[in-house]
Amino acid sequence: MIRNATPDDIPVIHTLVRELAEYEKAPDEARATREQIHEALFGERPAAYAHIAEDDETGEPVGFALWFLNFSTWRGTHGIYLEDLFVRPTARGAGHGRALLTELARVCVERGYQRLEWSVLNWNEPAIGFYRSLGALPQDEWTVYRLTDEALTQLGTP
Repeated sequence: MIRNATPDDIPVIHTLVRELAEYEKAPDEARATREQIHEALFGERPAAYAHIAEDDETGEPVGFALWFLNFSTWRGTHGIYLEDLFVRPTARGAGHGRALLTELARVCVERGYQRLEWSVLNWNEPAIGFYRSLGALPQDEWTVYRLTDEALTQLGTP
């Protein structure tokens, strides 16, 4: 079952983010606190949204999708940027990832958004194969750039 996250889900979302960071071999980079996640999802000006995948038999959370709106100047509409999609390894193959992406696609169609986008690590062949099976296409001509830490501070400080 897929459902919208609630404030009560903050501890499990935080745990799933940490598990995702471990899976992606970057545990030290997941520095978000529960308070930061709560503020982003449920604060005065929410900037992100989340869905929880639950095991149909136990009702236990087994995965999540965390996303935010982007905007296409070429299409003139919003879209969804999927920041994180994670299903616990023990729950993979049961359709939770597909159900999460199906829900986000439903949101796009319902709201008139024309894009659902995300990034995937080049080494993550299982995820790449899964995304391709859904009809998703890589945007090989685009390279993601990112400013963080000292480079971001240096550029953003007058």
